[in-house]
Amino acid sequence: MILSFFGGKVLTVTNEYYDIYQLPKSIGNTYFWVMEFFKDKFSEVFETIFESVSEGIIVVNTNQKIATVNGAAAEMFGYEHNELVGLPLDTLIPKDYRKQHKGHVSKFMEHSDKRKMGKGRDLYGARKDGTSFPVEAGLNPFMVEGRRYVMAIVTDITDRKNYTENLERTVRERTSQLTEALEKEKDLNELKTKFLSLVSHEFKTPLSGILTSATLIGKYTETVQQQKREKHLRTIQNKVKYLNNIINDFLSIERLESGKVNYKFSSFPLSKVINEVIYDANTHLKEGQKILYPEQIDAIEIDFDEKILVLVLTNLVNNAVKYSPEHTEVAVKVIPRDKELDIAVIDQGIGIPNEEQKFIFNRYFRAANVLTNQGTGIGLNIVKSHLQNLGGSITFSSEEGKGSIFTITIPTP
Repeated sequence: MILSFFGGKVLTVTNEYYDIYQLPKSIGNTYFWVMEFFKDKFSEVFETIFESVSEGIIVVNTNQKIATVNGAAAEMFGYEHNELVGLPLDTLIPKDYRKQHKGHVSKFMEHSDKRKMGKGRDLYGARKDGTSFPVEAGLNPFMVEGRRYVMAIVTDITDRKNYTENLERTVRERTSQLTEALEKEKDLNELKTKFLSLVSHEFKTPLSGILTSATLIGKYTETVQQQKREKHLRTIQNKVKYLNNIINDFLSIERLESGKVNYKFSSFPLSKVINEVIYDANTHLKEGQKILYPEQIDAIEIDFDEKILVLVLTNLVNNAVKYSPEHTEVAVKVIPRDKELDIAVIDQGIGIPNEEQKFIFNRYFRAANVLTNQGTGIGLNIVKSHLQNLGGSITFSSEEGKGSIFTITIPTP
């Protein structure tokens, strides 16, 4: 049984209301005697309990006026102790919530019962300085001399809400990090699979060729067979050179990832690099293919890493030759601009499928229409990484069946 006293006139037993004037006379006299006997002491005890509660207590009448508050409530809302008495309850409600709150209180007064306020909704209080803060409120109705009142037990839940929000944010961040880590692990596993497939294919084919040529050389023992021996020796040399290039590509990836690449800038004629790249690419031309040399570049001198520029252009020109059919042209064009230089490699090759173009610079990626050609799928990835490290860039446009244009842009003094 819970006994509640308000001004020596009301007895609340559990959650029901009893006006002592309506109780049987014998019982009423007994309660009056108890109340009168403890009246003075009860007032002190009640006041002590009322003020010692750490939660804010606000008592409101049916007109939604504040009848009394304890010190904790006044402090919570930023008021002096008795400053709130007589003010409308809306004083403590943020402006955006006042209209609907007034209706909720009226309905509660009509059908009052002890319950938690705002179940399923976020509740906010308004301080005297205009700031709002999250609260939790429990409503307890009672009567004094036939008049209805509601006592609200209010708790400032700012810390709890902040903790919850921080916890939720932390969970989201950790979930995102975990998802990202799982995606990276998945990508890494895919890269490992592609790498193993690449190594088994790209190394096995030339090694088989080297073994075959070496075996045949051993059979050509006559002096008159020297020409055949030389043919197979050239085959071996070309295969070894190809394997060496693949190994160099892998080493380039390792250096790029570890940040161990040392770039060496120097001034040199652009024509020197273009001549070297095209001369080397001419040895790979198919029947009827030709490379068109850029015009008016003899006077152009640039300040860049010469070896990297050779690597970049060699990759682009060799790709243009490799992925273009016989009797086609590969053009190299140079376009000077303000503080930068564009070099474009244009081919009439097989092009890149539109749906796969977004992957073209991904490591180990090879488009579906080139899988039968030799290649590692790491050349363009290396090219892009080097150019970005040196302040340059690479772009392309391509149409399947018609050809591609790869353009590099490098800064100039």
